[in-house]
Amino acid sequence: MLSILKKLGPGLLFAGAAIGVSHLVQSTRAGANFGFGLLWALLLVNLFKYPFFQFGPRYAAATGESLLDGYLKLGKGVLVIYFILNLATMFTIQTAVTIVTAGLANSLFGDISFLNFGIESITSVEIWTVIILFICLLILFLGKYSTLDKLIKFIIIALTISTLVAVCFAFSEFNQPVSFTQVLPENATEIAFLIAFMGWMPAPLDISVWHSIWALEKKKEEVSFTPKTALLDFNIGYTGAVILGVAFLSLGYFVMFNTGETFSEKASVFSNQLIDLYTKSLGNWAYILIGIAALTTMFSTTITTLDASPRAMAKSVELLTKKALNKGYLFWILILTFGTLIIFFVFASEMGLLIKIATILSFITAPFYATINYKLISSKHTPKAWRPTLKLHALSWLGIIFLIGFSVWYLTIL
Repeated sequence: MLSILKKLGPGLLFAGAAIGVSHLVQSTRAGANFGFGLLWALLLVNLFKYPFFQFGPRYAAATGESLLDGYLKLGKGVLVIYFILNLATMFTIQTAVTIVTAGLANSLFGDISFLNFGIESITSVEIWTVIILFICLLILFLGKYSTLDKLIKFIIIALTISTLVAVCFAFSEFNQPVSFTQVLPENATEIAFLIAFMGWMPAPLDISVWHSIWALEKKKEEVSFTPKTALLDFNIGYTGAVILGVAFLSLGYFVMFNTGETFSEKASVFSNQLIDLYTKSLGNWAYILIGIAALTTMFSTTITTLDASPRAMAKSVELLTKKALNKGYLFWILILTFGTLIIFFVFASEMGLLIKIATILSFITAPFYATINYKLISSKHTPKAWRPTLKLHALSWLGIIFLIGFSVWYLTIL
């Protein structure tokens, strides 16, 4: 068991990045507003996104290159488009996940005040944001990939156990008949939520690029990390992300459905509402359990996104300029950190808007990532033995049609 766990890594990092806002915020809200009515959307989007996420570690393990190297082989324009899209979204994504993490930390550990120092304009959530980003930077600077690889295993185990236990207790306290009636959102507000829900479920498709980079880092430390091991590692992480997506949807249904509660757009208020609703339904004993599940969920997302985007940007610049950058990762992680802080201090009260923008952007750009990942993995640049099977080809085509169809549908109702 320990030997298997040692070989795992990038797949769990994928799960850590995926299980965040999409699960804690969007899935919980979906359960609270629609019950199990959007279970169809959760399962379908996970099914149709599966091949495009899988192509990341598959290509990296089979070729020894990241997807970014492959994008350049498809044409410099493809890599330029990726660079622009990532630059346009990474600050919003990092800010969205960090705001939720800071709100949860504030709810669990209490307010931090600078009143004694005469700095009254800085709120406790803003202080927690700085602290969390500093902790993440410290871990990434000192421990680099190896520490992140080890840390994420403990985080995912704690997250999974605490969440599943919470679901079991919530179900035991649920005294109504469980309904699996599926619904299709009708008005513009509901459709916008559906698109946002699917945009980050289980994650934005550009995480496939991150996964390919993590797979190469793992290969440096673990010689036995073969393409077969990479796919097993991915499937474990992906399955875990899907199961926990259903778990958070269930928690939203069992605890919040028909409560009449309206969620706040402010991070600190939302976090308090979320935890209070659980404790009111399950009892005060659940406060710590839900707190651990929620905080580990969001901290894992915050640290993995803070690590991955700078890696991807640094690699993209190297490939586009054909120059090795010794401090590229350091430069981009500092840019991302300061950019996140600037956006946060300007839009701290608009958590809901930031999340909505980030998730919708992720969904409408998904067809681009799906198409180029499929084109690359099916091309001469991938060893023939590791190109998709006939079933995977069919699922990829269905996935591309699904993603394009829903994106066009959403854009036509704007």
